[in-house]
Amino acid sequence: MSPRSDLRLGVGDLLQRPGTRREIQREVTISSELRVTGSAVLASSVAELDLVVESTADPGTLTVTGRVRAAWEGECRRCLTTISGELDAEVHELFARRPIDEEIWPIEGEEIDLAEVAREALLLALPLAPLCRDDCTGPAPDAFPTGTDLPAPDAEDGEPPVDPRWAALDELRFDDDT
Repeated sequence: MSPRSDLRLGVGDLLQRPGTRREIQREVTISSELRVTGSAVLASSVAELDLVVESTADPGTLTVTGRVRAAWEGECRRCLTTISGELDAEVHELFARRPIDEEIWPIEGEEIDLAEVAREALLLALPLAPLCRDDCTGPAPDAFPTGTDLPAPDAEDGEPPVDPRWAALDELRFDDDT
């Protein structure tokens, strides 16, 4: 979705008649990758918009509701395998000729631009730390052994030897008189 996308919509007729609505169903190509930590909607992916634009009783105000869908992919946070899925983001936005705060999108002339609305909805729907499956245990132990670089335990008590970097802590003593 680019700044001058085909998601600019003329709404002059809606603004003149409160209570009127228009259904918008479009497929658009994502122009640049949308990424959040370990997951992304890739550039050239297709996003499906199924939205309703409706004028309200308040003159110069529109609501946009519906859904935005797109494919995503990323890495499992435990085993790092590539995974993918389908985003299904809900949209509930307000547009106004004179927005009174940052949560309201502007109506520019007789047009609204749904590109940023769709982009924001998809970004917020991306998983922050995806899992390939709920019971993923992480990397295969044989492929990624752990603990092999630790010194062998003492034969006498079975405890691993103390790391010399921490040896100074063994000499700390605290007085019970304080």
